[in-house]
Amino acid sequence: MNQETQPASSDLGQLAQDAQALMSATADVAGEKVGQARKRLAAALDRAKEIGGCVRDKAVAGAKATDEAVHAHPYQAIAIGVGVGALLGFLLARRCSRNCD
Repeated sequence: MNQETQPASSDLGQLAQDAQALMSATADVAGEKVGQARKRLAAALDRAKEIGGCVRDKAVAGAKATDEAVHAHPYQAIAIGVGVGALLGFLLARRCSRNCD
């Protein structure tokens, strides 16, 4: 996991742990509303885990496809990278020259 996704993953993991702790703490609390809230929270946690797994799988599949494309066409990938970098550099330099004056 890279440095950008690690904090988000850590935050989501902490949120899931907090939700599990809340469900455990309210296990002995009686009441229809509490029971319904616990069911909704459990369903939301399950759905979040499913979505997280799907997102992770799609990200891995995308990374593999990109890796294969770059290995199949290395010079085109280098040219695209240089072109995008030059375009971004030009646009940022232009923006800075307008704002810095």
